[in-house]
Order: sequence, then structure tokens, then C-alpha cells
Amino acid sequence: MTAEHEYPAPTPAQLRARLDFDDAKLLAECEIHLHRTGGPGGQHRNKVVSAVRLCHRPSGFVVTATERRSQHENKSNALARLREAIAVGVRCPPPAEIVWPPSVQLRDRQLRVSPQNAAFWHVLALVLDELAAQQGQAAAAAARLGVSTSSLTRFLADHPKAWIEANRVRNVNALPPLRA
Repeated sequence: MTAEHEYPAPTPAQLRARLDFDDAKLLAECEIHLHRTGGPGGQHRNKVVSAVRLCHRPSGFVVTATERRSQHENKSNALARLREAIAVGVRCPPPAEIVWPPSVQLRDRQLRVSPQNAAFWHVLALVLDELAAQQGQAAAAAARLGVSTSSLTRFLADHPKAWIEANRVRNVNALPPLRA
């Protein structure tokens, strides 16, 4: 790689800020590879180059989307996967005071946030940050976040990559895996 294409290593906070980037700005940081993909899918599957692979230069994350016949839809899905990779794969110290985004409402200590909510990736990252800060102790993380332990566990279980990361954090701290 030549010096003109190298990026200075961003801090975790700088990487996390990319969750707020619009699609065009996030795509500008990626190498975009378009390709055909094999496998089942019918007579039109391999007739067009619709699969998308994004290589995010600052973080090194590589994500792909191949499930749609539309390159545009696959690019959108790949961007969502890149945001997920950043939220799940980049840890930051949690803030001194937990403040949920305005679009997140906790009711009866239940954490329910739709992936369509613009704040979803921040919420997922915050939950994992707090779990890591509490050395994998789900009850301590839940208490600090103001949610019930079962709600925290359910939220993580609903998102497979976050569930894997949560159990990795627990494993590093010599704790048994969470049970769904």
C-alpha cells in the first residue's frame, strides 16, 4: 500500500463516530467490490453483477451482501452490516452517566429498540461497552444501564453477532456463556 492510500489508525471513538455518517460518507471510506455470486437462487442469479463487498479502510472491517438481485439493495445491506461490525467490534469506555438517545424509551426497565431506529447501533454499542466495563457481569451492566438483567440478555440474544461478542467478553473474564 502506498503512503497516499494509508489512513492513520483511528481511535475507537473516531471509529464509533462513523455510526452517524450518512451512507455516502461511509461509502467514501470503503473500497467497493462488485461481483457475481454463485449458489441457488433461480435463473437470474448469475446474470448480473449484484453482490457487494465493502472493505472499510479505517477499521479493516470487510462485509458482504449477496442476498438480493439488486446491487443497490445489496449495497444498503452491506452498509448496515458495516455499522453492525463497528457497533459490535469496537469497544469504548462507557460514559460516566448513561443517557439514552431521545428515540429510545425504557418502560418497566425493558430495553426494546428496533433495528430501524436510527439510534439502534449506538444502543447496541453502549450495551456491549457497559458489559465489557463490568467484566462480563450481565446483572451489573443491566443495573448501570437501568434495565433488567433478563431484558439485557434478551436484547443481546436477539442480535446474533452481539450475542457472540457478549459471550466472548464473558469468556475473557472466565465467566460461563449467557443463556438465552
